[in-house]
Amino acid sequence: MNAIDLLVQTLQGNLGLLTRTLADFSDADLLVRPCPGANHAAWQLGHLCGGETMMGTMLRAAGFPELPAGFKEKFTKETAAKDEPAFFPKKAELLALWTRQRQAAIAAVQSLKPEDLAKPTSGPMAAHFPNLGAVAEALSMHATMHVGQFQVIRRKLGKPILF
Repeated sequence: MNAIDLLVQTLQGNLGLLTRTLADFSDADLLVRPCPGANHAAWQLGHLCGGETMMGTMLRAAGFPELPAGFKEKFTKETAAKDEPAFFPKKAELLALWTRQRQAAIAAVQSLKPEDLAKPTSGPMAAHFPNLGAVAEALSMHATMHVGQFQVIRRKLGKPILF
């Protein structure tokens, strides 16, 4: 196993972990905040789609799927406080979009060679992700961090403990 294989395995594992964590959530469950001031899962899923797209594009400038028109604007710091069900896409749409973006990110990482991981990045996020390896790692860490927050929402809702 090389570094690319490990990154791909981790990204695939994140996809399954997130999907299983939210499998029994309803659309209403996605709007439950774990505590005051925290983001609900609907906003977090949209945010993950945006992050996946931004980082995926950094890995492969051409060919990464774009988000639907107006999607990114629904998931900003300013919209994080919104709780109106009609404002956010439904669970099925959010999960389908995130899955599509994650699968594209996996394909982007699979297209790399181990030596590509050291290639520098450019643009406004280069200070955070100085090379392609850091971008690929951040994809995994970002999703895992949000899954942890979803687990707290599960507990608040009284759903079964999964892990």
